[in-house]
Amino acid sequence: MLVRIVKLSFKKEALSLFYKEFESHKHNIASFPGCRGMKLLKGTDDPTVVMTYSHWDNKDALNNYRESDLFTGLWTKIKPMFANKPEAWSHEIHFNGFKESKT
Repeated sequence: MLVRIVKLSFKKEALSLFYKEFESHKHNIASFPGCRGMKLLKGTDDPTVVMTYSHWDNKDALNNYRESDLFTGLWTKIKPMFANKPEAWSHEIHFNGFKESKT
C-alpha cells in the first residue's frame, strides 16, 4: 500500500471556493479505483495550508488517478488558487499504531 501526502497552500481569498470545489469531488476521489481512502487535513496554525492524506493500492493506482479526467478537471480548477507550489510525498507504511476510524 502507498500513502500519499500532498501539501497545498492557498490564497486566503480562495479558501472558501476550494472547499466548495472539494466537497463536490471528495466522494469520487475516495472511491476511485485503487484508492482505499482519503482525508483532507486543515491547518490549525495556518488555515491557508491544507493537506490530503490518501491510501492507494500501489503506485500504478495513484498514477491512474493522476492521469484521470477527475484529477485533471479538479486540478485545473484549483491550480490558480495556490499561493505556493504544491508539495507531495509518497510512502509505504512501516508501522501503523492508529485505531481504525471513520474520520
